[in-house]
Amino acid sequence: MAALLAGALLATACTRTSPPPTTSPPATPTVTATPSPSPSAGCGKYPTPACTGVPPGTKLTELKLNMDGETLRITKPGTVLDAVHVPGNLLITANDVTITNSQIDGQIMGVYDNKRYSFDVSDSTVGPTDRCDTAPGILDAGFTATRVHIRGHGDGFSVSGDNVTIKDSFVLLCSNSGDHSDGIQSVGASKNLTFHHNTVDQRKAPSHTAPVFLVDPTQGVTVTDNLLIGGTYTVQIRTAPGAVARNN
Repeated sequence: MAALLAGALLATACTRTSPPPTTSPPATPTVTATPSPSPSAGCGKYPTPACTGVPPGTKLTELKLNMDGETLRITKPGTVLDAVHVPGNLLITANDVTITNSQIDGQIMGVYDNKRYSFDVSDSTVGPTDRCDTAPGILDAGFTATRVHIRGHGDGFSVSGDNVTIKDSFVLLCSNSGDHSDGIQSVGASKNLTFHHNTVDQRKAPSHTAPVFLVDPTQGVTVTDNLLIGGTYTVQIRTAPGAVARNN
């Protein structure tokens, strides 16, 4: 396993993120979007902001938040959010939700009241521009993230369940005092995790742990062809029998 080391070799503990509070909001709005431009050209060797996130020229429709003034909650299975701007968090409480060509100013959360929901996010930008949010950008299980740009978060991805694929994405991490910033972290046992051809840049997160921090019992882990910058140990994978980590 080849990793790009940019920090002292000292392992630290990782912050756990609590699930969001349970509140019953109004029903999910109906979303109809106009077609969006095609994703930008390929990323070259590794993903950058130029080839991840919302494609240039995309016209976004801002949606109203419907939960606590901070969150848009999706409750209808199969909902498609295309070319939308969510000026807060996105909480998914229905399966098979698709987010594409969109900007989410907070988190994308697929867990609520101890239940997890599946979703797919692509060609989208996640996170604020005016602050550093300690919480993860995207969580929790049963999701696929492709060509996603995460910014303004102390943690990029948090995984607490099975069947997660993250590929061709760019994560620029930040940190607040006392944080334990990670590009991707496991929180509890999980199966079938693929982290392929991503860039994780932790140089602007002084309170950090690792770009890859998978220390809980995990099966079926593949971490390949990633550009990983920063951290204490840049890659930490433990209690993951048969894990594949190469070309990083």
